[in-house]
Amino acid sequence: MRVLAFAVAMTLPFSALAQDRGPILTDTVEGHILPGFVNLADATGTLAQAAQADCAAGSPELRAAYHAAFDDWISVSHLRFGPSEVDDRAFALAFWPDTKGFTPKALTGLIAAEDTAVESSKEFAQTSIAGRGFFALEQLLYDPKFADQGSAPYRCALIQAITADIDVNARAMGADWDSYATTLTQPGENSPYRSSDEAMQELYKVLVTGLEFTGDTRLGRPMGTFDRPRPNRAEARRSERSLRHVELSLIALRDLAARLSADHPEIAADLDGAFDKAITRAQSLDDPSLAGVATPQGRFRVEALQQSINDIRDIVSTELGPTLGISAGFNSLDGD
Repeated sequence: MRVLAFAVAMTLPFSALAQDRGPILTDTVEGHILPGFVNLADATGTLAQAAQADCAAGSPELRAAYHAAFDDWISVSHLRFGPSEVDDRAFALAFWPDTKGFTPKALTGLIAAEDTAVESSKEFAQTSIAGRGFFALEQLLYDPKFADQGSAPYRCALIQAITADIDVNARAMGADWDSYATTLTQPGENSPYRSSDEAMQELYKVLVTGLEFTGDTRLGRPMGTFDRPRPNRAEARRSERSLRHVELSLIALRDLAARLSADHPEIAADLDGAFDKAITRAQSLDDPSLAGVATPQGRFRVEALQQSINDIRDIVSTELGPTLGISAGFNSLDGD
């Protein structure tokens, strides 16, 4: 996987300098960031408990808990800074795109060796990131090739280890965000942000990269090219969550955009309308695993959704950014 490259250059005209960032920063932290991580920790706790109660891959309760926790992760997954990046926590929760197929290899290796790391949360946390998190769990729950691989007791122990590890990571993120939130709302000498402008820049970057990842990676990877679509590259396709991730991401990013544009009603209205159009298109697509990209008609509909996301990105870069005193420079989520 290539490294996410992002550069944001700031220009601060007088009108931007005059803006009071404090209320927006506080509102975003208290209304968007912290509640999201509380919800995530609650859901991952339920997931870990479900695996302890019944570790069978086909368990309805376990699968329901998997979907609920994955929903809550996607809803905060755009917040890829601060506590989310400590110890590669975000990758440990969601190792994707997996361009080299490391996840099935890691799981097969653990099962074949009956690696005793599953017996200790600390030891399991030292295993390959590819064999941890939601995508590893998805393969154990939904990929038939793992249904009878190795012994049933070990597969059970592995599922329980993965769900416990997901919960540990989610709770660590939430705990750290409780304190890190102050660095956003009170930037200065003891904060990684020297000013409220830099803190606002961080949140703007999150919005831009979140939209980019959803449009170019979540949709772009399975789309491939017209002559060579790649439906098997869709995110979480085995559990038919690919389109749901697009929808959930857009819903979360709309909330963030609304908070960042709160002082500019016209821009907020433009953004809300653009997000509504994209979300409505996603909800009407009826293609949960994005398998339709393999057909001309299905591809056309996904392209229309992708264009709706690009329309949001245009408003963010040409209207919201300059109004906030921020201009985005080179910005890429580079994949294969």
